Amino acid sequence: MKIALMDSGIGLLVAAAAVRRLRPDADLVLSSDPDGMPWGPRTTDYVQRHALAAARAAAAHRPDALIVACNTASVHALPALRAELEPAIPVIGTVPAIKPAAAGGGPVAIWATPATTGSPYQRGLIRDFADGVPVTEVPCPGLADAVQHADEDGIDRAVAAAAALTPPDVRAVVLGCTHYELVAGRIRAAVQPAGLPPVALYGSAEAVAAQALRRIGALPEPSAAPSASLAVLLSGDPAGLPEAALAYAEGRLLAAVAPAP
Repeated sequence: MKIALMDSGIGLLVAAAAVRRLRPDADLVLSSDPDGMPWGPRTTDYVQRHALAAARAAAAHRPDALIVACNTASVHALPALRAELEPAIPVIGTVPAIKPAAAGGGPVAIWATPATTGSPYQRGLIRDFADGVPVTEVPCPGLADAVQHADEDGIDRAVAAAAALTPPDVRAVVLGCTHYELVAGRIRAAVQPAGLPPVALYGSAEAVAAQALRRIGALPEPSAAPSASLAVLLSGDPAGLPEAALAYAEGRLLAAVAPAP
């Protein structure tokens, strides 16, 4: 069994690590686009072209499924990806976890890239799953790029700027970019008012990983022998994990997987 994941950068680490935990025997293909990122502030046409290039590079490895581990690509390129790859390769998009976040009644903040914030796609999810719940859309310019390069100061600045736009009474924050899940602890600390109950954070990686396995009829087997391999593609070229990936627990988990032959 082989699962491919694509993203602009290392945001795919979170979903890849989730697949690894659910099926340690699954081979993984990680296809990202460091030469073309960030996708967040780009046009729809740009995102579609670069997402298709990353997906084609992954598809050349003949995976059983492709996870689009990127909210921006899911918003702007998912129909194009499915039109080209399905039904041969099931394509699983990443949807911001607005529905479970809104289930508690809110208020809810959605942190996302500028391209996703305010998009018809995200507004549609809010309308469908958070009707009547106070929702604040929070653009986070620069945060994905800072996470991509493990830029500690840049992460602190971007998180602080987004936290300043987040109402102090929010009870849930949706992490609407996969990169943000790598720094979830820092985001929680920034939005947690003193003396109030913990703010809940909602990412998508675990649900997306489980959905990919369901699509190909593979049940989670966390106790399976960890005999998998890992292939890394950076803008289409075979490579190792980027050094910045090792700054995060998910990257270190995947670094222990044997390179694909």
